[in-house]
Amino acid sequence: MSEEHVDAIVVGARCAGSAAATALARAGRRVVAVDAAKFPSTTVSTHLLFAGGVAELARVGALERVEALGAPRHDEAYIGMPGAEVRGTYSPVDGIAYGMCVRRAGLDLALVETARAAGADVREGVKVTSLVEEDGRVAGVRVSARGMQGEHTLRAPLVIGADGRRSTVARLVGASEHLSTPNGRACYYAYYEDPQTEWRGTAAMWLAGRELGTVFPTDGGLALSLLMPPKERADEFRLDLEGEYDRTVAVLPGMAERLSGCTRVTKIVQSVEQPSYFRRSSGPGWALAGDAGHFKDPVTAQGIRDALRFGRLLGEAAAPVLGHPARLDAVLRKWELRREAECLETYHWTNRLARADEVNPLQEQMLRMLAKEPEGSRRLLDVYSRVRRPGQLLTPGFLAACAAGAFGRRGVDRRALLRTLTAEARTELTTRRELFRAARMR
Repeated sequence: MSEEHVDAIVVGARCAGSAAATALARAGRRVVAVDAAKFPSTTVSTHLLFAGGVAELARVGALERVEALGAPRHDEAYIGMPGAEVRGTYSPVDGIAYGMCVRRAGLDLALVETARAAGADVREGVKVTSLVEEDGRVAGVRVSARGMQGEHTLRAPLVIGADGRRSTVARLVGASEHLSTPNGRACYYAYYEDPQTEWRGTAAMWLAGRELGTVFPTDGGLALSLLMPPKERADEFRLDLEGEYDRTVAVLPGMAERLSGCTRVTKIVQSVEQPSYFRRSSGPGWALAGDAGHFKDPVTAQGIRDALRFGRLLGEAAAPVLGHPARLDAVLRKWELRREAECLETYHWTNRLARADEVNPLQEQMLRMLAKEPEGSRRLLDVYSRVRRPGQLLTPGFLAACAAGAFGRRGVDRRALLRTLTAEARTELTTRRELFRAARMR
């Protein structure tokens, strides 16, 4: 068995892995990133970035390569539901005030090329089979590849698992979930030829009843059309995927109008089981980045942004202390707690939207009030862009005003509205408890 010694090993070379490898290489570390896939290749993903996510591409150094793929800039976003709608722009993040939706084959290849340009050794078609352990620490990996005789051992003081929700590294180190939430919505998406030029700069979402749909202009003159129906409707989609997809679009009149004149040109991709979680993400000689360590429901499109950000921050934090095991472990734990602190409130906010509840008068009133405020739409979009925390938008005063406005509207079922307010109060209490727990951990 051949053996090789490097400074760091990254398992998985997509968003989080490439970001971590780039940061380590730029710090002068010899880093090897391995991935079972060969690039360009796609993966299941809604691949939307708000302004904060595009800024993370710039921080990694990949934005120029990504923009060369030709995806249009989303200068505005739109949210519509019965009786209410809001359209607005983003606050700049590092001077960037637009979003993008880039298909993963091109996006991931651009990130891999960025890592290689920084000096990382990215090896494609290579699969991790087991870990190397010494004195209670992870000290490397054993890998195999087509055409490779036997296994090859890579040794390093740090192994980063950035290999997705079904992470091999997470399984091998026994990383447990300390917080998890089942998803209430399934995902079904396809690409459409998109001649509607007036919408090419807008990322749009529609809600009606329990249904949710989005359309995001992407590269290649296409638009990504995504449906997120209640998960219990999965059997209906399984029996007649294309028919049920089209019938659900018709339930969302705004989305149907948006897709008028567009032609579906790909198969429909589906993902039904996608629970959200935080896993223990650091230990002696190892860390978990991206979806390997933390996953949020795709309903708020935060995954790529967080993978890029915390992959990069992990590489930057670990690079100076790779020769000092105790200091490295402390840095890895500090990085993990920082990620949880920055992501926990967004995690709970996302889970609220992912419950697949009926659109209620409180939500409608909230959207009406934000639409009337001079900066209301921007305040909402800044939550998606991570410029503002959900709690900074959904303040007690704002929620009280929304509740009062909803109670005052003609025809509102006040008992149902009270039930909604009670449920929201319980959710808020749970969120505050989790934030307090995380603060104590830090």
